[in-house]
Order: sequence, then structure tokens, then C-alpha cells
Amino acid sequence: MASLQFHGGIDANIGYDGWDKDLRRVPQLFGLQLKMQLLTGLMPTPQIPRHMPQWLQLGMSLLARFHCLLVIFIGLHFGLLFSKSTLDALPTGDLENITDALTMALIYFFAAYACIYWCVRSKRLLSYLHFINQQYRHHSLAGVSFVNCHATYRWANNFSAIWMGACLAGVILWGITPLVLGHHALPLKCWYPFDALSGRIYPLVYAIQLYGQIIVGTSYGYGGLMFVTLSLLLLAQFDVLYCSLKNLDAHARLLSGESLMKLSALQSELLLDDASCELGQYALLKEHATDLQRLTCKRMRPFPSMQSAAHSGLVECVRLHRFILECAAELEQLFSPYCLCKSLQITILLCLLVFVGVSGSREVVRVINQLQYLGLTLFELLMFTYCGEQLRRHSVRVGDAYFRGSWWIHAPQMRNDVLIFLANSRRAVEITAGKFYVMDVNRLRLVITQAFSFLTLLQQLDAKKAAEES
Repeated sequence: MASLQFHGGIDANIGYDGWDKDLRRVPQLFGLQLKMQLLTGLMPTPQIPRHMPQWLQLGMSLLARFHCLLVIFIGLHFGLLFSKSTLDALPTGDLENITDALTMALIYFFAAYACIYWCVRSKRLLSYLHFINQQYRHHSLAGVSFVNCHATYRWANNFSAIWMGACLAGVILWGITPLVLGHHALPLKCWYPFDALSGRIYPLVYAIQLYGQIIVGTSYGYGGLMFVTLSLLLLAQFDVLYCSLKNLDAHARLLSGESLMKLSALQSELLLDDASCELGQYALLKEHATDLQRLTCKRMRPFPSMQSAAHSGLVECVRLHRFILECAAELEQLFSPYCLCKSLQITILLCLLVFVGVSGSREVVRVINQLQYLGLTLFELLMFTYCGEQLRRHSVRVGDAYFRGSWWIHAPQMRNDVLIFLANSRRAVEITAGKFYVMDVNRLRLVITQAFSFLTLLQQLDAKKAAEES
């Protein structure tokens, strides 16, 4: 948590303006994401309220573990069934059947991997989210202007709901297609050691396949929505830091007892001057003018010296920057192995989906389902690379933010501190895939290039086989 001086020495819940612009601090930023994690079977150790009876706590804990094991088992068993289908199709040489089965095997094996990964990392993820809830700043340092990160919380929740809904809609549409068309068939054409279409066992097999499709949607959706949510919140914290650095001189003047008239003149200069209001200085948030009348009436007394207030404000900015870097480092540790498998899986999946779409049958339902999978896969790749690019670019703008304010006034007294701070802020935040490469827009281009290179190879093999048969 920030010190009381960060909020002007008044109250940690003080609003710099009306509640429509400077909204209150949200105690739980990840309520929706945690509910999704629990419902999708990715949280083996849920946080159960202690006021519940002991037997109920034990029952809920066992139920959560059983749900996680069931999700993992269904993903793995479908991966094995499609692997058997792939092996059976290899002797025929039919590339369409081989790529169909291989695509589904890849999808289900990665779904099982994602479930296992997030179940194993569940405690660490929960600890990380708790740390963010405790330490994040909901608005910037008290000054003549401010930003509030509540809008980012709202955007993250909206995106999480829309993305999870899109993933589920895509897989469920595939799963219910035979029911809608009235066909006595299964949505997933995989090998079974028995007749899966027989009257008694058909409903059970269909229900398991439909649940398997739901598992695919939730496992794919959860990793992406959590990465985007954390990236948005880190970008918002960078915006809070940059607005705080811009207002460092104004913060010192406000706390040292500067008159309302002079503070209003400084506010007009910072908010209206072209030198300090360039476009793109914030990644997500919007800057607002502080209600100076409210803050000047409530500021703490006796007034500290301007030098002391400026140095304390800089210390608060350093603490915030350290918090952001710690969060970024933990984000890298959590998602680096996941991003490595995800980028490899997306590369192969893009190739196979495009090949099946180009060379496969032209059934309308099949084409629609393939386009859905292709669109979701491409958008998921864009999510990871674009957020990684934004973090990398936006994390090295500390110096720009500091020099927007009247830095020269306090430079002689804080020279060494400022130089150390600026030197430590030059290293960009990077999210890597297994420490091999950075997840940025260059990776987006390379993955698509590699996927279409494999596609060309498959098309050449298909054309060679057709020529030999003719």
C-alpha cells in the first residue's frame, strides 16, 4: 500500500475529484477471473470461507480436486483417442483425414497441458493476485492532475467475459451441430474400441464429447484472458506512475502549503500546455484535473518543506515502480513456459487448420467450424504478442514522464536519487516464451510465416500424392 502522503496526507480513500472521475479503490480486482478459474476446474485448492462448517469445507475441497482431475482426464483421453485415429489414418496416405485427426489431437493435448499447468500453478497465481490487490495504486500521486485505473478494471472484466464467451460459443457450436441437424452422429470423429453409435451408449458418449469441447474452450480462454487482464493492470499502473512523476513538483507545492491561485495556474500549465499534453503519454488511462479546492482545504498541517515533500514524493514513485517491476517479473515467471507451448501449438495449429480449410471438403458447417477455430487461434496469438509489445514499449518511458514536470526546480537536491531512478528504469519489461524469444509483434509475424511455410510443404506433399495416383 502507498503511504498516506501519496494521497495528499489526508485519507487513503480521498477522491481528487467527483466520484464519477476518481472512483474508490476496488478491494478485489480479480473476482470474475477467480470464479471462472474455479468453475472451469483449474483451481484445486479454492479459498473457502472459514466460517463454513469443517465438513463442508472438506467436501468442497475434495469436490474441487475431483473436478480438476476429471477435466485433465477427459482432455488426455481425447488426445489419446485422436492419436490412435491419426495412426490409423497414416497407412491410407489421406492427408485430409491425417490432418483432421492430428489437429484435434493437438488441441486436446494442449487443453490437458493447460489444465495441468494452471492447476499446478494455482497457489502461486493466487498469491500473485493477492499481492496485486494489496499493493496496487488506484489513482496517481496527489497533484494538480490525476489518473484513476478503475476503467482498466472494468475493461478487463468485459474482455474476460467476452473472450470466454467467444471461446465457449465456438466449441459448443461444433459440439451441438449433429443435434441441430438431426443427424445420428458424434461431433468428434475419433477412434473408439466399441460401437459409439449404438443406441444405449450413444447419449453418454455424446455428452462426454460435448463436455470435452467445453473443456477445450475454457482451457484456451482462461490463459488468454488472465494474461490480458494482468497486462492491462500493469499498463494502468505504469500510467499511474507517469502521471505521478509528471505531478511531482505539483505534489511538493500542494503539500508545502502553496496557495490555491498558484496551484490553479500550475494546473492550467500542465493540462493545457502543448509541451506537457502530447498525445500517447498514457497507454490506457485518461488524465483529469484535480479539485484543488477540496485538497487545499484538507491537506495536512504543519506543512512540510517543499524539498522534503518532493523527495518523499519521489520515494513513493520509486516504490510504485519497484512494485510494477516485481509484478512484471512474476508475470514473466508464470507465463513464460505457457507462452512457449502456446506459440508452438499455435504455429502447428494454424498450418493444419488452413490446410484442412483449403484442401478439405466444402461442407458449410465444416467450413464455419474451421473458420471459428482459425479466427480464435489468430486472435489469441494477437492477444499475447500485442500485450507483450505494449508492455515492452510503455515500460521505458519513465524519463519522458519525469521531464514533463518542473524537474529542474528540485534537480540540485535530488540529483543522485533521480539519476539512479532513471538509470534503473531503462530496462524494458519483456514477456518471453521459455526465455527463447520475446512475445511481441515480431513474434506474431514469425509465427504466421512459419505456419504458412509448413502449409506450403503440406500442399506440395498433397499435390505429389495426387500426381502419383493419377
